[in-house]
Amino acid sequence: MAQVDEQSTVPLLDADERAELERLRAELAALRAGGGPPAEKPPTPGRWRSVVAIVLIVLGCVLAPVALVAVWTNRTISDTDRFVETVSPLVRDPDVQNRIVDRVTTAVMDNIDVKAIGDDAVDALATAGLPAIVTDRLKQLTPTLQSAVEGFVRDRVHDLVTSSAFASAFDQTVRTTQRIAIRVLDGDSTAVQVRGGKVYLDLAPFIDLAKQRLADRGLTLVERIPELHPTIAIADDTQLVRAQGAYKVLHSAAAWLPWIMLLLLATGIFLARRKLRALVGAGLGIALAMLVLAVGLFVARSILIGAVPTGGASAAGAAFDIIVHFLRIGLRTVAVVGLVVALGAFLAGPSPTAVGLRRWWTRQMARIRVGPSTSGPVATWTRRYVRLLRFGALGLAVLVFLFLAHPTGVAVLVIAICLLVVLAVIEYLARPAQPVAPEIPTQAPPAATG
Repeated sequence: MAQVDEQSTVPLLDADERAELERLRAELAALRAGGGPPAEKPPTPGRWRSVVAIVLIVLGCVLAPVALVAVWTNRTISDTDRFVETVSPLVRDPDVQNRIVDRVTTAVMDNIDVKAIGDDAVDALATAGLPAIVTDRLKQLTPTLQSAVEGFVRDRVHDLVTSSAFASAFDQTVRTTQRIAIRVLDGDSTAVQVRGGKVYLDLAPFIDLAKQRLADRGLTLVERIPELHPTIAIADDTQLVRAQGAYKVLHSAAAWLPWIMLLLLATGIFLARRKLRALVGAGLGIALAMLVLAVGLFVARSILIGAVPTGGASAAGAAFDIIVHFLRIGLRTVAVVGLVVALGAFLAGPSPTAVGLRRWWTRQMARIRVGPSTSGPVATWTRRYVRLLRFGALGLAVLVFLFLAHPTGVAVLVIAICLLVVLAVIEYLARPAQPVAPEIPTQAPPAATG
């Protein structure tokens, strides 16, 4: 807001208004010197720079979801703790548990002919002299016996699957399997054996795990079992070579794609003539790319659910959600970062809306600081190093984000809000107090003479 000087009626301009006035004066002087509006210039290298900048920024935005998926896949496969953390909720999900119970119960009952067993038992009783009327009634109870046995098996399997011991055993098995798989993919010759074009997996780690669990339950006889190394064929040697090659490519992609993406974006912004506008476009492009990835995951989930039988649809959907849980967190985080960067660049840009918001902020700060000066050593020091403090606050916010173990979209918003609060405090301390305009006493009208 323009202030009125005590000795003059000419308003004092703030920094933004004065910069706009100087720009208009420069344009007017240029028009006067040239005798009219400047002629249209032929294409210059600056235009080609703009085209190259747009292409680089678009490529960086397109590469963003690819880099995110590569990093997520590599970390999920390579990091044992992350792998267990990803798949461990599967066995604890109610839909998945019910599906396991159904499959196990069906498998057990398919191998137990309750009717035949019941009929054999009744025939044995008849041979022993049981009256025929009694044996006939007993045979009529065979279907009921079938249902009772199936219910008993289902209850026992349900108790096992939903127990903490089963979940713990699942976690240990998954951890052991992942470690062996990584050793195989890394080319560890001791993890597998190749004979006759076949790849054989050494089952010794699984046997050791089973022996440990049995010993923990009091069966100490397993300690007498010698070290065993049985093997099982798992794949052809050509399939192993392809899997190892794919793993190496994935590892390299996860290491380099994020840096290539950042290099493309940074180069595009550097070449752009209007860098703040390019930064806004890059931030919005990243957010849009994450939205496309989210839509892709939704479509993939729908296709997966539609491809499984009706009874397993809920379990398949739950399993998919559990597997891609960390990927969804990652894409939300990257999307929020893109939106925050775009918003910050827009507010710092030359658009009328951004200029108006900055002027409104300046007026609010001036209104707060109107009155007697309260500046002390802290305020004086802040005014002296205000630019350094601004960059320091921004750098600290970036470091906090980079050092987060599991960054999320909410964490990004909290960091952005804290940064705004810190910047507001810096601006409050750095802005000099505005003196209050003294009141001009009104003179009484001259007394009438008569």
